[in-house]
Amino acid sequence: MEVTVRQGDSLWYYSQLFGVPLPLMLDSNHIDLQKMIKIGDQVKIPGFMEESYKIKSGDTIWKLAQERNIHMDALLLLNPQQPNSMRLQEGETITLPLRITERVIRAKKEYNYSCLVEDLKVLEEFFPFIKVRSIGQSVLGKDLYELKIGNGPKKVHMNGSFHANEWITTAIIMQFVNDFLFSLTNNGSIQGIYMLPFYHEVTLSIVPMVNPDGVDLVLTGPPEQEPYRTMVMDINKGSFDFSNWKANIQGVDLNNQYPAYWDIEKERKEPKEPAPRDYPGDEPLTEPEAIAIAKHTETGDFARVLAFHTQGKEMYWGYQDLEPKEAGLIAKEFERVSGYKAIQHIDSHAGYRDWFIYKWKRPGYTIELGEGVNPLPLSQYDEIYKSSLGIFLASLYM
Repeated sequence: MEVTVRQGDSLWYYSQLFGVPLPLMLDSNHIDLQKMIKIGDQVKIPGFMEESYKIKSGDTIWKLAQERNIHMDALLLLNPQQPNSMRLQEGETITLPLRITERVIRAKKEYNYSCLVEDLKVLEEFFPFIKVRSIGQSVLGKDLYELKIGNGPKKVHMNGSFHANEWITTAIIMQFVNDFLFSLTNNGSIQGIYMLPFYHEVTLSIVPMVNPDGVDLVLTGPPEQEPYRTMVMDINKGSFDFSNWKANIQGVDLNNQYPAYWDIEKERKEPKEPAPRDYPGDEPLTEPEAIAIAKHTETGDFARVLAFHTQGKEMYWGYQDLEPKEAGLIAKEFERVSGYKAIQHIDSHAGYRDWFIYKWKRPGYTIELGEGVNPLPLSQYDEIYKSSLGIFLASLYM
């Protein structure tokens, strides 16, 4: 929602008028406390939307403000043509500010790349203090979006859908993002934990969909572009059932692409050429999606990373005993709040988590959401979100 600045207005006043924390006001409008707003400027109010209202007999600005628990000046700000003491004209339409108190996106669905793009636009509109940018492109030219929330010194990175048929991880991540954002604008809590302090303590970096080409392949079928359409049909032996596909559109498993004993993984993996799953490529970091995440991580200075996968209701947190002691303490907390089993060592190399721990000696986690056969059904969605919510929160406060 946007308002036009009047004489004497300030961002601090708007913060008080709408009950929105001042830091969110500042970041929504990309200004700091030293910069003054001017009469006639357009200012974004996060966490609100405009609602049209047709005047009924007996309505006044004061009466509407009282009924909706809105400060009367908030109504006058959106309707500058209306005198505050005047009885409104029945049948005319005015604008009311409507606070967002529930989710503005619905992620519980077959969540493809178009869903992600649309939902990011919605979140940017209603919560303009977030930062959305592209960190690279997929093989087919789809932007790999990063969403950033907060300004804190502790930097935490999360990502989802490294594997194509694990697209439900993106939906789960986006639902958490929505819940986090409206808790911030409403000075609210999640599971009894007050969220606003984390905006100042943590910078949260999220790449919700690492493998958009693969996700769309699983959910909507082969692309129209050649040679990729022919390529995936050949790899999939002519079948239009891509439910078992984990790789990117070129048949390379993005989570086997990282230079952490990659040669061991290359030698022992059964596929020796592009395949629906497990083929690590001809050498490390050949695929644009894997390269983009690697570059993003190299410049991000992340204190920890969480890569969300499916399935197994467990998490992996060690690699070659290179992880710091604090990694185990965080894993125990993740286990406590989710019920997922924390496993330190597995026989794995060349994964994103492996590489992060190998290179930076910092905590890294692979979270295996849900249980069953990929792709997990939407019937598990609510239970997965309930279990994983504690992990999302603990990643901020631990």
